[in-house]
Amino acid sequence: MASIWVGHRGTIRDYPDFSPSVDAEAIRKAIRGIGTDEKMLISILTERSNAQRQLIVKEYQAAYGKELKDDLKGDLSGHFEHLMVALVTPPAVFDAKQLKKSMKGAGTNEDALTEILTTRTSRQMKEISQAYYTVYKKSLGDDISLETSGDFRKALLTLADGRRDESLKVDEHLAKKDAQILYKAGENRWGTDEDKFTEILCLRSFPQLKLTFDEYRNISQKDIVDSIKGELSGHFEDLLLAIVHCVRNTPAFLAERLHRALKGAGTDEFTLNRIMVSRSEIDLLDIRIEFKKHYGYSLYSAIKSDTSGDYEITLLKICGGDD
Repeated sequence: MASIWVGHRGTIRDYPDFSPSVDAEAIRKAIRGIGTDEKMLISILTERSNAQRQLIVKEYQAAYGKELKDDLKGDLSGHFEHLMVALVTPPAVFDAKQLKKSMKGAGTNEDALTEILTTRTSRQMKEISQAYYTVYKKSLGDDISLETSGDFRKALLTLADGRRDESLKVDEHLAKKDAQILYKAGENRWGTDEDKFTEILCLRSFPQLKLTFDEYRNISQKDIVDSIKGELSGHFEDLLLAIVHCVRNTPAFLAERLHRALKGAGTDEFTLNRIMVSRSEIDLLDIRIEFKKHYGYSLYSAIKSDTSGDYEITLLKICGGDD
C-alpha cells in the first residue's frame, strides 16, 4: 500500500541499496565523533525517503538504546536542528506538532493552521488527528476550539474532521446546485450565510469545487474569489480564499507561502521548514515550477540568498536542484 504522504512529484525518493543498520551506524559516528560530522548527517537524512528514515530511527534505537531525535537535539542547534529533527519525524506526527506549535503560547498562528488544514487530504487529516491525540493526549478539535472562534473555528473543525470527499468523479448537477446555494448565501442576499460557504468549500472534493466555481461564475458573472472578498472578512475569509487557491493550484498556493517566508526582513523558518519537509515527497517539483513562474527566479536561489551554513545546505538538498 503506497503511503498517503508520497506523490510522484517529490524531490526525495527511496534510496537504492538502502541499509538501515549501515545508516544508523554512520549517523552514530557522525554524532559521537569529536565535533559533529554535519556533512554525513545531511547526506544521509536528505537522500532517504521518510519511510526509510523511520527504519533508521528504529535501528538506531535498537542498536544504541537512544532516540535519534534526542541525539540530534543534543548535538545540533537552531534552525538546522529543527530541520534535521523534522526529517526524522513521521509526517503525521510532524504535522501534529506544527499544529500544536501554531496554537501554543500567546496568539495563534492562523496562517499555519490554514495552510496545513487546507493542503492535507482527508486521509492525511485522519492520521494527523490520531497522531495529535497520541502525542498530546488531547483531541485536535478541542485545541482548535479553545484557540479560535466564530466561523473560522467552524471551518477549521470541519477540515480537521477529514470529511472532505476525495473522489475524482464530478457531478454537474451538484455543481450547479452548489453554485446556486453559494450565490444565494452571499451575493444574492442581505448579509451572508457563512455556514453554506463552510459546508460546500470544506466538504466537496477539489475537482467538484473546480466545476462549482465555473458554474458560480456563470450564475453571478463574478469570480468566487471576488465574492468571498466582498462578503466575508478576517481569518475566515483567508481560509476560504486558501481553499479556492488550493482547488485551482495547490503547488502555486504553497509557492506563494514559500515566497512570503523568504522575502523581506528575516526568514520565516517555521513555514519554510514545514513546506520543504512536508512536500518533499509529494509535489515539491511542481512547487518549484510555480515559484519560478510567478516570481521570475528559482526557489533554490531564494533559499540560497536567504539562509546560510548547514541549514542552507540541507534546504538546498531537499529543494533538489535549481530551475
